[in-house]
Amino acid sequence: MAVTSNRQITTTLTGDITYTQVFSAAANSSSPGENELVTLASGANTITPHTGAKACTIIFPAGNVVLVTLKGVTGDTGIVLHPTDPTSFAINSAASTFCLTAASGVTVRLIWT
Repeated sequence: MAVTSNRQITTTLTGDITYTQVFSAAANSSSPGENELVTLASGANTITPHTGAKACTIIFPAGNVVLVTLKGVTGDTGIVLHPTDPTSFAINSAASTFCLTAASGVTVRLIWT
């Protein structure tokens, strides 16, 4: 069965400024539509995107304190992700892998769209 994913980011500001904007990614009609739990070991963990994936969303466990750094390859400086906020990023079709470097073991949910 074919899966189409439609991803969007909604930014809403309230208070002194009231603003809402929706940013939509292009639909992916060949999305794997997969949701998996991945246990990251302490150190570098190479992640291979699922076939057809154009984006990955990382969901951390509630109350997580383990720092995870997103890198293109092992050795990159990368960017430290927020330990509890979800992170969603688009994947270029040329990207074959990325790295999640964990300060210690932690299980995260990866949603492939």
